[in-house]
Amino acid sequence: MGRVIAITNQKGGVGKTTTAVNLAAYAAAAGRQVLLVDMDPQGNATAGLAVDRMSLSASIYDCLCGGAAIESVTVAPGQDGLRVAPSTLDLAGAEVELVPALAREMRLRTALAPVRDHYDLVLVDTPPSLGLLTVNSLTAADEVLIPIQCEFYALEGLNQLGKTLSLIRAQLNPGLRVLGVVLTMYDSRTRLSQQVVEAVRREFPERVFETVIPRSVRLAEAPSYGEPILRYAPGSPGAVAYAELTREVLESGTETGAGSADTVGDVARAAGTAEGDGGSDRDDRRQSVPAAPAEGRAEDGGAGGLGAPARGGAAAGGASEGRGI
Repeated sequence: MGRVIAITNQKGGVGKTTTAVNLAAYAAAAGRQVLLVDMDPQGNATAGLAVDRMSLSASIYDCLCGGAAIESVTVAPGQDGLRVAPSTLDLAGAEVELVPALAREMRLRTALAPVRDHYDLVLVDTPPSLGLLTVNSLTAADEVLIPIQCEFYALEGLNQLGKTLSLIRAQLNPGLRVLGVVLTMYDSRTRLSQQVVEAVRREFPERVFETVIPRSVRLAEAPSYGEPILRYAPGSPGAVAYAELTREVLESGTETGAGSADTVGDVARAAGTAEGDGGSDRDDRRQSVPAAPAEGRAEDGGAGGLGAPARGGAAAGGASEGRGI
C-alpha cells in the first residue's frame, strides 16, 4: 500500500506547492508510481505541471463533493509514473458544501482508499489554512511533511498546527505521524537564515531533514513554464536540493523516518519554546557543503554552505542561488 504524505503548513508562502511538485517529479523519475493530489483551490500544483485547469471536465472537487472515483479525475502531466488529481476553482466552494455533509472529514480518505495500492507515493498539497480541506488531507495521510521558510516568522503558527495534528490523531487518524520538517528559502548570505536553521534544528533535533532548500530564482521561474525543476534547470542548486530531499523521503519509512516518534504534540510544545528564540546563542552544529553546479537555462549566482545534518549523514543541496534575490 502506498504512503500518503500531506505537505502542510497553514502559513502561506513557505514552499508547500514547490515541495509537492518537485518531490512528485523526482520520485516518479526514481521509478516510483506517484499521485499528486492538489487540495488547494488556488490550483498552483496543477498549473505548475502544465495542466490546464480551464479544460478539465472533473477535478478533486468532484471526488470530495460528488462522490466521483479518483481514477476518473486524474490526469497525466507528461512524465512517466506521475499522475495528478487536479484542483479547479470549484474547490473553493467545497469548504462550505462539506459543512453539513456526513463524514465530511473522511472524504479524501474514502476517495483514495481504492487506489492506494496503485501508487508507491501519494503526495497531498494542502491550502494555507487549517480548514476542512486541510483536515481532509491530514485525515487521509499517513505522514505529514512541514515546510518552514528560513525567515523571521518561520515558527509563527506552528504551535496551532501542532495542536491540530494532535486533535486529528486523537479523533480521526490515530496513525498520523510527523515525517519531518523541511527548511526552505535558505539564503546563505544572511545571518537570519542561519539563525532560523539553528533554532529549528535545536527544537526539532530528530525531525528536521538534512537537506535544506535554497532560495532560488530557478525554483521560482519553473512553475511559469509548467515544469518541475527536474526539467527546467536540472543542474541548479534547487534541483540538487530537491533530488536529495526526495532521496531522504523515499529512504524514510513510516516506522523509521524523521517522524517515527510517538508524540505528534511535540511539534506544538517545541514551537512554543522556539518562537522568538531564533537569535539566541547556541552551539554551532553546522558544517559547510560544496555548492551544486549551476546549470540549466541560465547560470545561477553565488552559493554558500548550509546547516549540518540533524540525524547524521551528509547534508545536501545547500546552495543559495541568484545574487539578485
